[in-house]
Amino acid sequence: MTMDPRRVLTFRAVAHQRSFSRAARELALSQPSVSNQVASLEREIGARLLKREPGGLRLTREGEILLEHADAIAERFRLADEQLADAAQGQRARLRIGAFPTALAALVPAAIARVRLQYPDTKVTVDEGTNDLPARVRSGELHLAVGFQDTAEPRHEPPGVERRDLFREQFRIAIALDHPLAECPEVRLADLRDEDWTAATTDGLIVRACRAAGFEPNLVSITRDQLAIRALISRGLAVTLVPQLLADPFKDLALRPIAGTGPSRDVYVLLPPGGRHRLAQPTLTALTETATELQGELRS
Repeated sequence: MTMDPRRVLTFRAVAHQRSFSRAARELALSQPSVSNQVASLEREIGARLLKREPGGLRLTREGEILLEHADAIAERFRLADEQLADAAQGQRARLRIGAFPTALAALVPAAIARVRLQYPDTKVTVDEGTNDLPARVRSGELHLAVGFQDTAEPRHEPPGVERRDLFREQFRIAIALDHPLAECPEVRLADLRDEDWTAATTDGLIVRACRAAGFEPNLVSITRDQLAIRALISRGLAVTLVPQLLADPFKDLALRPIAGTGPSRDVYVLLPPGGRHRLAQPTLTALTETATELQGELRS
């Protein structure tokens, strides 16, 4: 079976718009041209892709399957456009990295410094992100990204990008230096059920860990701002869980190991499927080496 990629992308526009006329306007084509292309594509594959119903067009099972592949093709075309534009404008020396906030506080800066020892003329743009990182790598907006996943959840492989694991990160309990539990060798999460908590989200790793320990945390602050979090904890206004990467920035607090099984997360790098920046591999190597060094420092 041979499919004309232009017809596949035309079908994609119709499938998303659920209308031949709207797809025609989007593609700057006539409606008969769009209809003919989709009809020709259906003849090529020997199956109906769309059905007309009173409420509009509906995808058949074959249409749903092809749309998934059409979206992937369109994503690769967008990535190619981005990478070709970079090359044409002479911007391939500038590396665009995305990362979640904690990685930006320790891991990423140290890795960039390591890369610049080998490539002193490298220019780097660093941008914060979380759930949007895979899509931004797929589109070519970012050359690579550092993300994480709660290990309590099933492993997730974001579609259209390659995941390279760096390390598994543990957490510690962060409390004020004058907290009654500050001198304990270990602290149970359940011992903090009556405390006020700060977390980045209302349903993230910290909240799930508290629920697993048998209680719902009383959240008095929802923030990712590390300065705000440190201020709340140091004044005894809240407690939280701190990832290992923040052990040094939070060293003015009491960071106690969690008794029993505590939460953890996998930290990984996301790379585009092809046409990678020339410094993508050196940066991945630098991130891996930096992560290994940070882990060693935390164990010592």
